[in-house]
Amino acid sequence: MQKINCFIWILFIFQATVFAQQDTGDLIVKNPPKQTNFEINPLAPAKAAFYSAVLPGLGQAYNKKYWMIPVIYGAMGTSIYFYKRNNDMYNRVLEAYKLGLAGKPHEYDNFDISALERGIKGYKKNKDLALFITVGFYILNIIEANVDAHLPNHKIDTNLSYQPAIYVDPVSNKMNYGMAITYKFN
Repeated sequence: MQKINCFIWILFIFQATVFAQQDTGDLIVKNPPKQTNFEINPLAPAKAAFYSAVLPGLGQAYNKKYWMIPVIYGAMGTSIYFYKRNNDMYNRVLEAYKLGLAGKPHEYDNFDISALERGIKGYKKNKDLALFITVGFYILNIIEANVDAHLPNHKIDTNLSYQPAIYVDPVSNKMNYGMAITYKFN
């Protein structure tokens, strides 16, 4: 373990001096262009959420995130498929249960009444779970459209950085691993 800690320590010490390419200085911009002011639409998140509530995926189209639309319809379509399948099976087993109690022949004649009761409970539980998941995907679709409209791509700050670090804990004198998220003020 000591060798691994030493190796990781050496990697972090020399991370600033290792370069993959040689800097020629050609790509350095002396005076970077100022970021142009852009119009902030305060109603964009509400519009995106409303559009997604009316028709799932429409808010993502409003945000120009077209690749999310098939993901949303795939997730909701799959959960609706399982809801319908479990609902159909629930109704079939329930009908067989009712016919079995009346002493009439039914589709599942080789099963006893307790097996049909377990089938009814299982299909009802699965049907309810599929409905819950469908509603969850619908709500997640609305939330995703709203959050995506709040965070447009041109608001990313270049002064924000992430840097992993290894440091020695002064109390236990052991090496610890950490992360730092820093903001550079100009």
